[in-house]
Amino acid sequence: MSFKTLLAYKKGFELSMEIFTITKTFPKTELFSLTSQIVRSSRSVCSNIAEGYRKREYEKHFKSKLSDADSENSETQLWLDFAFSCEYISEEKRTELQHKSEEIGKLINYMVNNPNKFK
Repeated sequence: MSFKTLLAYKKGFELSMEIFTITKTFPKTELFSLTSQIVRSSRSVCSNIAEGYRKREYEKHFKSKLSDADSENSETQLWLDFAFSCEYISEEKRTELQHKSEEIGKLINYMVNNPNKFK
């Protein structure tokens, strides 16, 4: 089994790519601030899930990397709020992306609470 088969990874990757596409419409003045931050945090969700999966034999390491993934997921939600407040995305888009992020958070927390199912 590969980390790429994990539902949290798949949904995280999909959200990250959707965010990447949306940020192409952000003003160039945001390139080194909001754009880079939201792209980085959304991608970090996936990278931490991948790293955690490789450490799944060591429960504390596994949970630590998943905790990092969950933190990056929360950070992504913060940047979505900024994007909405700056009027770069609509309220509907923010809500849609927020719901996707919340679902990813639930999947990550399931993994944290059930580490033996991923050995």
